[in-house]
Amino acid sequence: MADPKGFMTTARQDWPRRPVRERVRDWDEVYVPGALLPIVSRQADRCMDCGVPFCHDACPLGNLIPEWNDLVSREDWRQAADRLHATNNFPEFTGRLCPAPCEAGCVLAINQPAVTIKNVEVAVADRAWELGFAPPQPPDRLSGRTVAVIGSGPTGLAAAQQLTRAGHTVAVYERDDRPGGLMRYGIPEFKMEKRHLERRIEQMRAEGTKFRTGTAVGRDVGAAELRTRYDAVVIATGATAWRELDVPGRELAGVQQAMEYLPLANRVCEGDLAVSPMSAAGKHVVIVGGGDTGADCLGTAVREGAASVTQLDIYARPGDERDEDVEPWPTYPKIYRLSAAHEEARDLESAPAADADARLFAASTLRFEGDADGRVRALRLVEVDAGRRAVAGTERTLPADLVLLALGFTGPDRGDGLVEQLGLTMEPRGTVARDLGFGTNVPGVFAAGDAARGQSLIVWAIAEGRAVAAAVDRYLTGSSQLPAPIGPYDRPMTV
Repeated sequence: MADPKGFMTTARQDWPRRPVRERVRDWDEVYVPGALLPIVSRQADRCMDCGVPFCHDACPLGNLIPEWNDLVSREDWRQAADRLHATNNFPEFTGRLCPAPCEAGCVLAINQPAVTIKNVEVAVADRAWELGFAPPQPPDRLSGRTVAVIGSGPTGLAAAQQLTRAGHTVAVYERDDRPGGLMRYGIPEFKMEKRHLERRIEQMRAEGTKFRTGTAVGRDVGAAELRTRYDAVVIATGATAWRELDVPGRELAGVQQAMEYLPLANRVCEGDLAVSPMSAAGKHVVIVGGGDTGADCLGTAVREGAASVTQLDIYARPGDERDEDVEPWPTYPKIYRLSAAHEEARDLESAPAADADARLFAASTLRFEGDADGRVRALRLVEVDAGRRAVAGTERTLPADLVLLALGFTGPDRGDGLVEQLGLTMEPRGTVARDLGFGTNVPGVFAAGDAARGQSLIVWAIAEGRAVAAAVDRYLTGSSQLPAPIGPYDRPMTV
């Protein structure tokens, strides 16, 4: 700890965002370039050497947060990068996309603003690349064993990188035309520019990992055949089976799933399309679902030039402060947060007031209404109480030319036939069943990440990828030196 009184003398300062009117005109990341580095060392100084760092327990990866905070406060970037990469393969991803449960567990957060752990993390990751502290790490020798990883999201990438570095020959199978999973075609560019993803993919290729894109296992290549060709198989397909909304009018044109809409905007940014065929330009957009995917849709619609955007959340508006009786420290609290996308939506010319929120809380969809051509034109909703019961007299109608359903995911998509061809046992909730060692009912086949755990956070995905890699390494060789930060049932399902 460089400054034992840093947490008393230095106020929390977050990475500043670019002005709304500027950032909604492009797809670049929302933060001011170059503005983090001048402040991050002082912010790391606020880490108070608390003795029992609950941030460790709050982080599924077990990141060595006090250690690299201290190193950053001294501007020792090489050692900080080493400590960060010791537990996290992709800190530039988590530093941009994770909701930072570590900050909720920060001891300082008991009665003060937490240390800006997430900002420090991304600063170390980016600095490591700038200074050449993240070179490829090919194995010294090959084991002669082969592994197929199905899915190239954060779980699949983490598992593949760990297994490649352990000396196994790894091929990653991805059904899309580019690797990255939802990080590629789900996360908007303004949250994470894809150059960060490309950089890691190139690092992995240099280490020896092979990528088989445009290949859906179960359809383009038989799953059972794959099992016979490789010594082990890791299922890391994610939870891509979306939840539906069974209300009248669901069949109307213009009522789309979020994951039908978001990938098209990403393809525009990739240069594959000039304009998204589902563009929100000039449309009244309603997003059903109050989570992060809904917020991603919101920020995308604003950039496409929507006439108005409204996000419906069935839950009541949370409070501004932690409820100590319900969610005591160090649990992750459900509090009112204003994301960058929500800032942007309230700055639309159609917004009713400068401090308006694009979200309608405690709102439940009753039906969609359309025109004679079968296109959606309105959404009928009602206010609900804490038990999700309709409140009499609160029905209203919103104009809606485009409705996006962002209701979450249940488990892996069954359309490719992977589950059936391998004969995998499934859990009642739609995920792949596994044992405490990540093994499925099929010998040599392992499952990790959202496909087995259920929809969760990117930090959980990477942690599971690292852990399943250790399990596979142990299966192939009888022992493993790979770190295994978690078991599949060590902690609650989500923050």
